[in-house]
Amino acid sequence: MALPIITADQRLREKQGVKLVLLGKSGIGKTSQLKTLPEGSTLFVDLEAGDLAVKDWRGDCVRPTTWPEFRDLVVFLAGANPALPADAPFSEAHYRHVCERYGDPAQLAKYDTYFVDSITVLARLALIWAKTQPQAYSERTGK
Repeated sequence: MALPIITADQRLREKQGVKLVLLGKSGIGKTSQLKTLPEGSTLFVDLEAGDLAVKDWRGDCVRPTTWPEFRDLVVFLAGANPALPADAPFSEAHYRHVCERYGDPAQLAKYDTYFVDSITVLARLALIWAKTQPQAYSERTGK
């Protein structure tokens, strides 16, 4: 097997992107920034289930309601991490399982941007899920 060298032309043709987080007090217009994005190529990941600030935005959206649903969505959108073992979230096996459920990832080709709202709700979903895991209980303290 030859060394997998990526040529400059191949590297320059790769799709590039920016990961950005908007932070600020409630009500200053973070969610409203969705209205500045193209409706045809942006997927709105609506964790707040129908935010009023963007009710007139006419783009596509998905509404995961639990941490595992969000985690499945992320691996579907971003693909597998080949460095992870098969039983780990975001592994190749996890990705294949999610593709069986959601269908062909080619359906995502139209999206250049994923807009997730809100990080506060996402943190709450992750904490709720974490509290249900066996590792969250201490046999020593009973807490």
